[in-house]
Formats: sequence, structure tokens, C-alpha cells
Amino acid sequence: MGIIIRLDVMLARRKVRSRELAQHVGITEANLSLLKSGKVRGLRFETLAAICDYLDCQPGDLLEFVRKEEGKRD
Repeated sequence: MGIIIRLDVMLARRKVRSRELAQHVGITEANLSLLKSGKVRGLRFETLAAICDYLDCQPGDLLEFVRKEEGKRD
């Protein structure tokens, strides 16, 4: 996958617990855990905006694009 989710890093920087963020955003802790681990196939912009609002960050602080190695196929 070319997108890496850095939510755990931002939670640590802001000293926010996953439970607190999940309650504010309105998602379950289980779904937040899946998001943190990168095991989701999509993310609603509404959810991303709520996370950024609560953590006072930008989407680029949470998401990173990593280019695939040349010649390597999935």
C-alpha cells in the first residue's frame, strides 16, 4: 500500500488517548484501531476532518505517501 497512516504518532505528540479521540469523532475504538494500523480501505473526509480538528493538525500530518519500488509489483 502506498499510503501510511501516522495517526499513532500524532496521538502521542498531542498526548491524546485513542478512546478520547474515538468519542469526539464518533467512531468506535475498534474502527480507530483499524485506522491506526492501516487496515482500512478508505477514510471519509468527514472523519478525517474531525480527527484533524480535534488533534489540531493537517491531513498531511496523518497521511504519508510512499512510492513503490521500481520493478516491484503487488
